[in-house]
Amino acid sequence: MWILIAIAGGLVALAHTAPAPFLLDALAGDRSVWHMPKRTPPTIYLTFDDGPNPTTTPDLLDVLAREQVHATFFLIDRHITDRTAPIVRRMFAEGHAVALHSHTRAYLLMSPDTFARTLTAAADHIERVAGERPCRAFRPHAGWRSWSMYAGLKRIDHRMVGWSWMLWDWNWFRKRTADSVMNRVSDRIGNGDIVVLHDGDESAPFKDQRHTVDATARLIPELRARGFEFGTVCE
Repeated sequence: MWILIAIAGGLVALAHTAPAPFLLDALAGDRSVWHMPKRTPPTIYLTFDDGPNPTTTPDLLDVLAREQVHATFFLIDRHITDRTAPIVRRMFAEGHAVALHSHTRAYLLMSPDTFARTLTAAADHIERVAGERPCRAFRPHAGWRSWSMYAGLKRIDHRMVGWSWMLWDWNWFRKRTADSVMNRVSDRIGNGDIVVLHDGDESAPFKDQRHTVDATARLIPELRARGFEFGTVCE
């Protein structure tokens, strides 16, 4: 009996926290996006979380501009200030996609209405400071999600965007470096994969994420040499 209870509890926990599509995502259908359709030529989707960060994001945008690559930036609403608003405007001006992110797992406890209103307010904020509205995509903090979040997304016609299997820069409590990102990502990546890196930090908005800039500068030419192109999840 206790074994069955433990298994059931594990399944419930994984439904909310699994770093890959699981039960809730299967039920959500196309409201859940963890991989993009395969294309010809093969296409990779670089995404960056927790910005805008004035310490790191401008240098990252410089790399993307030099390489002529468009990416998707999942922004935290409270990180968008008078100081960082020009960075958001630059993202739009240079053809990048901008989407919504959260700084806390507490969003999964919101009611559908509250969650929908919270995302709408964040989108309104971006539109006020940047003159353009983010695309209808949301990524939850650390991937923690709930059915009430999916219900809220449906009410405002947004999609939840995750990432492809193991294609993130989290390094199991060890310091993240450009080398660790390259070792995790470069050999696993394939057509339609979504990669998640961090140009910001949810609790330290000015923390230097130099490893992301350096890894991106190395990753793009390597993947391009292997025949990959780059897109945004909002296409």
